[in-house]
Amino acid sequence: MLGPLACLAVCAALAAAQDPLTTAKDGNGNPLPAYSPARPPAIPLAVRSPYTSAWSSTSRNGTLNTNGAIFWTGAPLGWEGIVTVDGISYEYLGTGSTTLPKLPNLQPAKPLTVTYDSQYSNFTFAAGPAEVTASFLSSVLPKDLCRTSIPLSYLTTSVQFTDNAIHDVQFYSDVNAAWAASESNVTIQWDLYEGSNMINGSGNATGGPSSIYSWFFHLQQAYEFAEEMDVALWGNFTYSSSPMSAKAFSFQSGFSGDLRYQYIMQHSLQDIVDANYRPSASREPVFAYAHDFGPVPSASVRYTIGSVQQPIVRYLTSQGVVPLQPWWSQCYGDIYQMIGFHFNDFDQTQILASQFESQLKADVDQYYSANMAMVYSNSSPSTPPPYGNSTQGYNGTDQYGNQYIFDPGNGYGFLNPQNFSGIAIPDVQEAEAYYSIIALSTRQIMGAYTLAIPPSSGAGSNSSSNATDPLMFQKEISSDGNVNTVDVMYPGMPFFLYANADLLRYNLEPLYQNQEGGFYPNEYSMHDLGSHYPNATGHVEGNDEYMPVEESGNMILMTYAYYKFTNNATYLQLHYLKLQQFASYLTEFSLTPGNQLSTDDFAGRLVNQTNLAIKGIVGIAAMAEIASIVNDASSASNYSSTTTSFYAQWETLAIAPEGTHTLLSYQWRSSYSLLYNIYPARLLNLPVIPPSLYDMQSAFYPSVSQLFGVPLDNRHSYTKSDESLWTAATCAPETRRLFVNGLGYWLNVTSTDRPFTDLFETIDEGGYPVSPEPVFFNARPVVGGHFSLLALEKAGQLFGGGGGGGGNGTMGVDRYY
Repeated sequence: MLGPLACLAVCAALAAAQDPLTTAKDGNGNPLPAYSPARPPAIPLAVRSPYTSAWSSTSRNGTLNTNGAIFWTGAPLGWEGIVTVDGISYEYLGTGSTTLPKLPNLQPAKPLTVTYDSQYSNFTFAAGPAEVTASFLSSVLPKDLCRTSIPLSYLTTSVQFTDNAIHDVQFYSDVNAAWAASESNVTIQWDLYEGSNMINGSGNATGGPSSIYSWFFHLQQAYEFAEEMDVALWGNFTYSSSPMSAKAFSFQSGFSGDLRYQYIMQHSLQDIVDANYRPSASREPVFAYAHDFGPVPSASVRYTIGSVQQPIVRYLTSQGVVPLQPWWSQCYGDIYQMIGFHFNDFDQTQILASQFESQLKADVDQYYSANMAMVYSNSSPSTPPPYGNSTQGYNGTDQYGNQYIFDPGNGYGFLNPQNFSGIAIPDVQEAEAYYSIIALSTRQIMGAYTLAIPPSSGAGSNSSSNATDPLMFQKEISSDGNVNTVDVMYPGMPFFLYANADLLRYNLEPLYQNQEGGFYPNEYSMHDLGSHYPNATGHVEGNDEYMPVEESGNMILMTYAYYKFTNNATYLQLHYLKLQQFASYLTEFSLTPGNQLSTDDFAGRLVNQTNLAIKGIVGIAAMAEIASIVNDASSASNYSSTTTSFYAQWETLAIAPEGTHTLLSYQWRSSYSLLYNIYPARLLNLPVIPPSLYDMQSAFYPSVSQLFGVPLDNRHSYTKSDESLWTAATCAPETRRLFVNGLGYWLNVTSTDRPFTDLFETIDEGGYPVSPEPVFFNARPVVGGHFSLLALEKAGQLFGGGGGGGGNGTMGVDRYY
């Protein structure tokens, strides 16, 4: 539990994160920046694919120029950025200056603000008379398949002067070989290109302002479709820039210390391509650009960065195992054309990104309209209202007039003094907390996916893909590294239903092609499409991870959800036979599930899991609707009768005898768990869950809440963020706020130090679970489940969805607040 010292540490961390006047310092001795809309454990920098995934950790009071960039695994990446103003160089990105001797004309820039939204992460710094902005754009454009398929991200660094005077300005940036190799003893090979023309040896940057220069580097000995420590062992890493409006532009590769010293002393590079290919541990090679603008009132440079694989996925078909090409190659041509398009598309990408972000904020506002809540704007950095009462006393009244008590000596969080049930973190608007969560989640979701051109043949007779539709592949980041893991796709489903339901179909299609093509022998749904991304070669022996009820229910519910959000009945007809097969398995085995895993496989096997059984029952209810839609009236009637019968039996077995809550496992009286699998029933208006069950669970959760939310079940003190927000979407407003504000609070103070983890402790410092080693569920796409509330909103707009029990009770279509 949270002891007094631990709580003091939490409160101090919170103050450091949210109080711009705090005395806390970063590693350079500078005050910490002001964060908005939250201070997460890591800020996305370049997040576009499983291999283009760079972040800036905020752990240990870290900033962009003290912690530098990390891969999603936490491994360091070399990415350096320096701005020179009137002869003084200021490091704003990376920690490369620590390898140099102390120089009088080199110092760290002073961080001012850090803001993020669904598209950008913006860092501002003071650099003498200049304010430097480093703007990282990894656009999320779910309805634009071509732009979505590009694995590159933008960095724009700009300088404005606070004295409105003219100053002499230069820029420098480099990247190192850690982006392309996880091991420092393997040889890297590199080249520089102007457009598609290679530049070897030494020479001049002779191109005009619009010329695009690209460093390419890769393993000298590549291994196609292989990974080492989650880094691709094939393909090219690229770092591009252009002279733009600089009066002089230069480049160089070579030993990091030499290049950085050369730039700091001369403010330029030597236009040399180092011919000595070597491992990164041998006189660390870096790949650099320098821009000299001379005396100017302002200046800006642009870089693009990313890891590019071609081919992108290895795929099993009836013609054998074939390599698939990335979708962008169909849109733009070769890698040089893709890089050129992306670099020059910056202005249009900004427009499209702004449109998505504006709609996201509008949709959050609409969902919370009854509260008249406002959402933080990325253009107006400000810290959230402080969770002030946690440090100012032990009792108070929240913004809704509810009395609470808070004891920093325990881990219970904020409690109702009448019955000691948990209440939402006070002094925080739920809409603001929710926005901070989903804005941070958006790039992480899409960063786990790639789009590929379907094979020209061998996809199977039931294939619903064609030349105009990509196949979509997901890496199960952090956990197993599988391809298209069904129970990782499923919790992330709300994002796709909100943003573009067709993406869900593209993701499901490879699973259907494999199983309908006769490559999977079991009667239930497969767990994943391959044990090791990017090898989508299935499990022809049927020896994948055993989650039969889980995955069969997931496939039915995802397929029906796709139909509900698109009205594409042809898709249901196309896969009806396979869906019937899954439904038959659920009919036989879901009411009393055997000793098996659920999606929470880290918690271990368990027999008669209440939450798993209700998934199967809700899946059968969806199958009744599917059968009706494809005009199979007899089956629809049977599925409907089975649903009714199973639910009645389930209630008897699953609900505690005192009638207060459902159990973790049938008749395990002292147990409980989050009943998140009733969310699809509400989302899709399936007439299976009565309003009384939603109400009962909503009333129960506050009785077992902790500081950072409600534990996943009674066996552990950890919880899952995606499943928490699925659960929140089934609850009354005061309980929903408990979940949302708890997660938002955790986001600001957690001791985790990597990209958004969906698995964390609800007590102490909200750290990683330890069993016996820390469990890191970082950067996983399941955070698409955070969009549970916006998917409900979208369902209500499209088909009057978002209700429970057919919309007849308190949890019906018309939400109450």
